[in-house]
Amino acid sequence: MLRKNCGKVVIMAKPIVAIVGRPNVGKSTLFNKLIGERRSIVEDTPGVTRDRIYAEAEWNEKKFILIDTGGIEPKSEDTILKQMRTQAEIAVETADVIVFMCDIRAGLLADDRDIAIMLKKSGKPIILAVNKADSIGSVPLEFYEFYELGFEREPIALSSLHGTGSGDLLDAILEECDFSECEADDEGVINVAVIGKPNAGKSSVINRMCGEQRLIVSDVAGTTRDAVDTLVKNEVGVFNFIDTAGIRRHSKVEDRIEKFSVLRANMAVERSDVCILMIDAQDGITEQDEKIAGIAHEAGKACIIAVNKWDAIEKDNSTTNAFKNKIRTSLAYMPYAPIIFLSAKTGQRVAHLYPMIREVFMQASRRITTGVLNDMLNDAMTRVQPPSDKGKRLKIYYMTQVSTNPPTFVIFCNSEELFHFSYRRYIENCLRDTFGFEGTPIRLVIRQKGDGSDT
Repeated sequence: MLRKNCGKVVIMAKPIVAIVGRPNVGKSTLFNKLIGERRSIVEDTPGVTRDRIYAEAEWNEKKFILIDTGGIEPKSEDTILKQMRTQAEIAVETADVIVFMCDIRAGLLADDRDIAIMLKKSGKPIILAVNKADSIGSVPLEFYEFYELGFEREPIALSSLHGTGSGDLLDAILEECDFSECEADDEGVINVAVIGKPNAGKSSVINRMCGEQRLIVSDVAGTTRDAVDTLVKNEVGVFNFIDTAGIRRHSKVEDRIEKFSVLRANMAVERSDVCILMIDAQDGITEQDEKIAGIAHEAGKACIIAVNKWDAIEKDNSTTNAFKNKIRTSLAYMPYAPIIFLSAKTGQRVAHLYPMIREVFMQASRRITTGVLNDMLNDAMTRVQPPSDKGKRLKIYYMTQVSTNPPTFVIFCNSEELFHFSYRRYIENCLRDTFGFEGTPIRLVIRQKGDGSDT
């Protein structure tokens, strides 16, 4: 199942099921229950889920893509709520099956009726799920008023909190899904976490790269609260973009939802292959940017530094190099990361990110044979002799690569103590000069072999 959007192909090989409804009816709780993990933020506050959240769900050995959406408020003129409504409408358009959630405690409301009319116009199969029916063994009388909405399938009473009725719902989903076109095609996808401080333009860049208004974009810092996945295929490859909540200083993380968002951002980095660090050109490189970059570096992720809003900067012949030098000075621990200057607003150089992502991913995945590694090592030791201390000289026996992403090498020597930081840095630079490894950190593990008595 391939869905084309503005020249890009969004891959959804499995059937797509969207959960929609008013705010605070339990959509995110159901979403988390069906996928078996806490992916969406769950909080008793309307509007917590703002973008579309994607995850894979499985029932009776059948897999499908589940979408959690922000609550629909049909008549609200609030900017964020209007965009949430638009996101939910896009989810409905994208989906093969729609789960329409209502709240039995609130009863059948006018907004439920308006949403039902909107959903019927889609022509998609609709499963009405009446949530918060927590009674065991009996269905409250209030449940039957939802028959008034007039859907073809009978409503399903459930409790997303306790899981009761979820089996009936999943059975209904499988009945409505068409699995005939499914492809097991998850291989070759590069997971890309877009990270940065709030309002750096992360969502705008992803929207520009996808060619659609995929994520909510506003100038209100903190708009993105969940880590949101967007799967895109083009001539360069297949990319899963993870938009993350802007990471703030810990001292400013006071709100409970905000703390969840920071945790999601860190989790997004962990499950990524490549990180794009978004820097706001108007703010310059800040202390917060340094801390966020450190998260990706410490996690051993390949990284690209993208300076956004470059169109808003007055420039002369030295502007670009001066900005690069500031970045290299502030982020001295990651000189390997390539830098690109772009504008999500105008689209300037945004398309260049695709080949850059693929290249740094390939570099991070690169494996060098032991024989070739040791030829480089011998040449390096010939040019710069290993250090000595009090008559005892460091002897390096050999090195081997033990893993990728990031490339990790074990070096066996006679004395770990003699392997000074400066010589470690020299060996790392030799690896980069010989083999590249642009965009990825390199890890060197020093192992002392024998009793260390050699001199």
